[in-house]
Amino acid sequence: MKQDSNEQHPIRQYFAEALHQSLAGTGVQALEVEAYLAQMMVRFLHQDTLYGIRDAQGRRVNSVTEMLAEGDIRLNANSFNREREVHRHIGDFLLFWSGIYPEFLKTLKSPTGKDALIDPVGQGRYSYHLVSTFDHGDYAREAPIFRQLSDDFEAYCYGLTQVRKNFSGPLG
Repeated sequence: MKQDSNEQHPIRQYFAEALHQSLAGTGVQALEVEAYLAQMMVRFLHQDTLYGIRDAQGRRVNSVTEMLAEGDIRLNANSFNREREVHRHIGDFLLFWSGIYPEFLKTLKSPTGKDALIDPVGQGRYSYHLVSTFDHGDYAREAPIFRQLSDDFEAYCYGLTQVRKNFSGPLG
């Protein structure tokens, strides 16, 4: 996995330890996946990263439906690398919201919203699966991480929910 500048972020260690503890006993503990998720959580501390997908005009893409169009090589993605990166982001985005702040899913799936028909778990699984198929060249080392995130999406969602509970204390 590429070195990220957030590997040294002080809260990253907290997230890594909290994830490890939260996943104990679930049968899905994998240090590389836990490290990836801790990095994701640090990245998503900033709203500009959480909503980091931009369209061709540079406008922020807010809905999963629009992200899917941006990540489709037949529609807006101008390369397979773009398709992979957008689907990685969709998987991260949906796992983050499903685990850390599931209350947001009510807003996401608002009957009048663009994402009303999106199944967050199913789409998150699928996006991670698609990313895992990029298993060659520079992506070969990361492919198993995304395969595991796809296969065990709900378990990692549960782990993130436990991190939230531990972070916010007994009232959170």
